[in-house]
Amino acid sequence: MVWLRWGWRQLTSMRVALLLLLLLALAALPGSLVPQRAHDPAGVTRILTETPTIGLWLDRFGFFSVYSSPWFMAVYSLLFISLIGCIIPRITLHLKALRAAPPRVPSRLTRFPERRSFTTDSEPEEVFAAVRAAARPWYRVAVTKDGLSAERGYIRESGNILFHVALIGVLLTFAWGQLVSYSAQVVVVEGESFANSVVDFDVYEPGALVSPSSLDPFRVRLEQLDTLFAASGAPEGFTAHVTVTGSDGSSSAKEIRPNQPIRMGGTSVFLSGNGYAPRIEVRDADGNLAFAGAVPFLPQDTTYLSDGVIKVPDVTSGVQLGFAGQLLPTAWDDGETLMSVHPSATSPLLLLQLWTGDLGLDDGVPQNVYRLNTDAMERVEGPDGEPLLIAMAPWDTVELPDGLGSITFVDMPKFASVDVRHDPTLGWLLGVTSAAIIGMMASLFTPRRRLWVKCVPLPDGGSAVEAAGLSRGTDAGLGADLDTALAGVVRRKEPDEQP
Repeated sequence: MVWLRWGWRQLTSMRVALLLLLLLALAALPGSLVPQRAHDPAGVTRILTETPTIGLWLDRFGFFSVYSSPWFMAVYSLLFISLIGCIIPRITLHLKALRAAPPRVPSRLTRFPERRSFTTDSEPEEVFAAVRAAARPWYRVAVTKDGLSAERGYIRESGNILFHVALIGVLLTFAWGQLVSYSAQVVVVEGESFANSVVDFDVYEPGALVSPSSLDPFRVRLEQLDTLFAASGAPEGFTAHVTVTGSDGSSSAKEIRPNQPIRMGGTSVFLSGNGYAPRIEVRDADGNLAFAGAVPFLPQDTTYLSDGVIKVPDVTSGVQLGFAGQLLPTAWDDGETLMSVHPSATSPLLLLQLWTGDLGLDDGVPQNVYRLNTDAMERVEGPDGEPLLIAMAPWDTVELPDGLGSITFVDMPKFASVDVRHDPTLGWLLGVTSAAIIGMMASLFTPRRRLWVKCVPLPDGGSAVEAAGLSRGTDAGLGADLDTALAGVVRRKEPDEQP
């Protein structure tokens, strides 16, 4: 029992609470360094495949699911217990202090650095009444037989307690938000649409309490994506013109801009990125259509030089094709280097290399759609023995060597990267965060001060007033506060003073 009591005191000390807060921050680091199953399943699979021994140990210790691992939850839970154990006794003591009278008047006021003494024609009761009126409402005032005692700054401890209670609220709200919220990403091409449904998302990250049937039913169609660039290539504006269809079948036209999402019920739809999606057609040697569709190419720099891959598994010859290359929106050849000089699609050029073999799509291992796995493929060479390089402008058709068919660059619509987020705890999180900031400001900027005033009646009438002030720590405003409290007391002029 003694050891349990000692352990509880250590756990609920502020020192241990700060240590656990630091430990929680350190425990969260692997979540940003190691791929997480919820966010990057392909990255986890790659580590397990390429380094099975290391990957196995990482998986055993929960490094692929850091935020739900037992050791992370243990630190998280201990921090909760420590904070609650710290705060409850402090709240009890603070409530007692609020109900208690201000501290008694010291016997000697001469030992305080801020001290005032003078005489007045007012009686002690009048002096105390004037000081009481001037000190309120900032000071709690009590008058005893020893004099007047005033104290302010209880809001400092109130703010400190509010900050820690709000910190617990932040942790609880954040934890609840992880359970009931979800986020998703989807790439949508002009003229196409997506539904707020798991099957339409490219990436879907649900909370533990989120079911696919609970998603708000709506559909978004990207009608047009307007992109505006300066002559230097700097972006000036992006606007996605969409048609939103609600659960009741009604449709409305809306616009999405960066940091200006549209909201459907409790779900927000953000515009997070954009680029070009060349529409490609691939035919086999017999002219049969093997692939047709718009393929998003991801921008790599400010000129929208973009990388992308085209995977063609359904070829009648049985030989799967893979194209990997770059899209140059405004191609420029300076005689030595072929580059893109502007993000606008002024003179687009598509450069592709061709691979044949097994794309690995039937292995059951998740793949990145923007990465071509060439482990079981061979690069096709041109007549000169060098890797074949296919260069196409819109509407160009290129015949592939070795009877592999042909590829056509049909046109080049734009695509938008869309983030879909649903988090019902955002309002609560804003509230508790604001409370934490208010509490911290009150704790940092509210001075803790005490004032005392003594009055001794004079034989010829009036009083001799002696006052002093005390502050916790360095306080440049203590003297001015003391003078303000005494400002209502009219001082007696001495005979040698000028009127």
